[in-house]
Order: sequence, then structure tokens, then C-alpha cells
Amino acid sequence: MIRKSWWKVLSVVMLLYTFTAGFLVKVPIIGNLYGTIRNLFFHVPMWFSMMVLFIVSVVYAIKHLGNATINSDIYSREYAKAGILFGTLGLTTGAIWANYTWGEPWSNDPKQLLAAIALLIYAAYFILRNSIPDIDKRARIAAVYNVFACAMLFPCLWIIPRMVESLHPGGQGVEGNPAMAGKDLAPRMRAIFWPAVLGWTLLGVWITTLRIRFELHKENHHRKPHRHMKEKISNSTI
Repeated sequence: MIRKSWWKVLSVVMLLYTFTAGFLVKVPIIGNLYGTIRNLFFHVPMWFSMMVLFIVSVVYAIKHLGNATINSDIYSREYAKAGILFGTLGLTTGAIWANYTWGEPWSNDPKQLLAAIALLIYAAYFILRNSIPDIDKRARIAAVYNVFACAMLFPCLWIIPRMVESLHPGGQGVEGNPAMAGKDLAPRMRAIFWPAVLGWTLLGVWITTLRIRFELHKENHHRKPHRHMKEKISNSTI
């Protein structure tokens, strides 16, 4: 049992380490960030987690298109749900951070706008699902849309923001904070940042697996009455 749950234990340990070290570590003073730079251990890893969850979701969507099963559809749907959850948390923590560093939670910064657009694209995925009553047709169309949504995710979050002026770290804007990006990240912060990415990502997978188990149980429970009904009909016919 413990062997199967090692990654859950690792998630808890990494997150405890993130919260403890993240608030105790001595952080560098960069521009107007001051103590808010600690949000780096929460805001950015949540976006990393979102990316991983959306990618896993599209993998199951492609799997469903190749071999349609109810399980692959459930896996794809639930990973997309978790991705939206972590994306919303990332957007929220980013708005809180922006309020302290830029003076307002929403400044129409290109990265903010494109991140919101990416989440809206995935929100449309669930609107589309709910609008199709036929289960098989819904799963197929949703899988195709999921591939499109994931393809749009990379330009929205990684390509276009690097081509325009931005207040974000690593952006092309003169008011950005490039010292926080990539190799310029302080070693003591990097030692917390990457465990935070791992911890948040594993937490996202953990939440998703619980949701999947619940949905599979619901699906099996829903199938049983229909199976019993068919048995009764066949028995009465005999």
C-alpha cells in the first residue's frame, strides 16, 4: 500500500517543504518585488501543474480517438478539470501579486490576457460537452476540441507573450524582472522552486485520480441497473 502511495507522500513532503522554506528563506531584493517574490513558489508552479494536467488530458483525448472507451473520456475530462482549477489558482495568485507590484490586480498585461484566453478556451470545452446529449458523440467531439485547445495553449502562454512587451519576468518590456527568470534565479530560490513545481503537480494528479475513481464508481453504478433490466427482459422472454 505504501509502495503504491509513495508519490502522494512525496507530494505532501514537497509542499510542506515549499511552505516552510518558502516563507523562511532569505529572498533577494529585486526591483519593486520585495517580499512578494515568495509568490514565485506558488504562482508559477501552479502554471507548471496546469500545463502538465492539460497535456495528460490531451493524451487521453488522442487515446480516445484511437480507441473509444468510457474510461479514456473520463480520464481526459477530469484532467482537464484539474487543469482549469490550477490555472484559475495561478491566475488568482498572479492577480494578487500584480496588485502589490504593479498597483492593480489586472493591468491588461499581455500575459494576463493570454492566460485568461487560454482558460476560456478550456471553459468552452466543458460548455461544448454539456451541449451534446449523445454520450459517444460528446466524447468524440470533446476529444477533437481538446486537441485544439492544447494546441492553442502553447502560443497563448509561451510564444506570443515573448513577442510583445510585458511587465512579467522574462518579458520584453523594460519594466519586467528578467533577473527572476531562468538561469538568473537565485540558487537558494531554485532549490525551493523546483520541489514546489513537483509538489503542486503531484497534488494536481492526486486530486484528479480521486475524481476519476469517483466518476468510474458512478459510471459502474449507473450501468448496473441497466444490466439487471436487460437480464429481466431476457428472462421474461424465455
